[in-house]
Amino acid sequence: MLILLASACSSYKPAAAAKAGNNHLKAAPSFSLPDANGNTVKLTDFKGKVVILDFWATWCGPCKIEIPWFIEFQRKYKDQGFTVIGVSMDEGGWQTVRPFVEEFKMNYPVLIGNDDTAQSFGGVDVLPTTFIIDKQGRIVATHMGLTSKNEFEKAIQSLL
Repeated sequence: MLILLASACSSYKPAAAAKAGNNHLKAAPSFSLPDANGNTVKLTDFKGKVVILDFWATWCGPCKIEIPWFIEFQRKYKDQGFTVIGVSMDEGGWQTVRPFVEEFKMNYPVLIGNDDTAQSFGGVDVLPTTFIIDKQGRIVATHMGLTSKNEFEKAIQSLL
């Protein structure tokens, strides 16, 4: 039953549809959030790249499973027009998040999210919630809960 629920929570639209010019894809909402250095990072800064946008938290077990995969993807595909952006939903802010980022050696931008940002993406009620965004800035897939590494990688490869 848990496997069925996990797959039911994951909504996946084949990335190939995005390559084919599907005009029915929704543009990812824009946002501006602070990074660890206090700089403002905007999603629009990454237009032209394939983006995995991951809403996560330090206390989230499934997030701790996916983050090492995202680190690997960042290392493997960053020079091909790809990036991961992590949006922490921790209430403790950088005081909680910074040690986690350092411990996991996260090699991609990590931002502190807020309720407004979560709501702009239709509400983030489950962590992790991960959006795959194509080079045109459109959401091509949404995953709620733990998703397989292979599924993420197939989407990345098909969009690059």
